[in-house]
Amino acid sequence: MADLKAVQEADVRQRPQASIKMFWKELSAVVKIGIVNSNLITTFAGMWLAFYFTGERFLENLHIVFFTLFGAALVIAGSCSINNFIDRDIDQHMERTKTRPTVTGTMEPRRVLWLGVTLVAIGTMSLLMTTVTAAIVGLIGVVTYVFLYTLWTKRNYTLNTVVGSISGAVPPVIGWTAVDSDFHIVPLILFLIMFLWQPPHFLALAMKRCEEYRAAGIPMLPVVHGFEMTKRQIIVWVACLLPLPFYLFSLGIPFLIVATVLNVGWLLLGLWGLKMKDDIKWAKLMFVYSLNYLTILFVAMVIATIW
Repeated sequence: MADLKAVQEADVRQRPQASIKMFWKELSAVVKIGIVNSNLITTFAGMWLAFYFTGERFLENLHIVFFTLFGAALVIAGSCSINNFIDRDIDQHMERTKTRPTVTGTMEPRRVLWLGVTLVAIGTMSLLMTTVTAAIVGLIGVVTYVFLYTLWTKRNYTLNTVVGSISGAVPPVIGWTAVDSDFHIVPLILFLIMFLWQPPHFLALAMKRCEEYRAAGIPMLPVVHGFEMTKRQIIVWVACLLPLPFYLFSLGIPFLIVATVLNVGWLLLGLWGLKMKDDIKWAKLMFVYSLNYLTILFVAMVIATIW
């Protein structure tokens, strides 16, 4: 009896912990924590470069750092939550999304919607603690992602990837404008790098998940026009990245070498796909390369300013 009682007491103690763990797991899925984290890297890089080029000291502006990263994280997380609310009807058809709380019903859709709206509101107020421009740029990202991408082009046009790339290119600009709201070539180049990076990244993913997108009725490029056209477009988008690092020449020769090697390597991998017979294997390689490309490139920007 004593052993049974001890087991029951242990079970009672573990239940709250399990519930909390499950809650955070579901919340992470709703806000797409992976997307939030990756975008914070580019937000930080944009902010760091703004400090560097304007001559401001990082440690003397930690309040700006906090409000920028906190605000950007909430705005992105809120946009993703709203996206989950809207896409719950098509997410059930895709392997990678069918376990989301909005699909399984473990989180009430209306709560997910209000969570998203609340996060965007709080995030925008946080960005307003830096500059008005940063808050406006953040809202441009929200409107583009929620309305132009999720509600409109995603379900109707193969250009959905291009339109969605606008919102994905906003985070480094948020970071920069939180420090300096004046026009500068650097945030423009950061925007273009992120904008051009996303089509080859997401088109490679679309090739991997082609049949899932087809089942969900989403007109991704490989679904509508096939793999050959998709591969050619991926190569074109990657090629467009080649000249951009040279506009950041003030970061030094080592950065230019790293960026150029990354670009050439990605382009060569893309061209290899024209001869490679296994399209899915090639798409996986391109997708993995794109993830490493983004991380290495933006980390290299930061390191280049420290040397």
